[in-house]
Amino acid sequence: MKTLIISILSVVMLSLNTMAQDSKVKDGKVKKADSKVIKQEVEASCGQCQFGLSGDGCHLAVRIDGKAYLVDGTNINEHGDAHAEDGFCNAIRKAKVEGKVKGGKFKAAKFELLEDEKKVE
Repeated sequence: MKTLIISILSVVMLSLNTMAQDSKVKDGKVKKADSKVIKQEVEASCGQCQFGLSGDGCHLAVRIDGKAYLVDGTNINEHGDAHAEDGFCNAIRKAKVEGKVKGGKFKAAKFELLEDEKKVE
């Protein structure tokens, strides 16, 4: 009986510890922990012109697993003329990124625009 109680308590403590690591308490409310670090090749383009996101003007966005996010940490003008033939407002490009999705935006720690395959040929 004593072994059973110790086993049950161990499982409960382990479960509570895991839940504590997955969430944060802020202002008395439990919030999920920050999203995991994303490090992958994604589609990058103008959020408004190519991905249909709302907003004023043109802003850099990435599409991760089929969902588009505006980007913080770099902007559309840092990667060439957005309105050129191969610019973000006219084409969807590939980029290697590293960062997190937080607050509905992609917080880029790294953003590397990949060479346009059409230009390489």
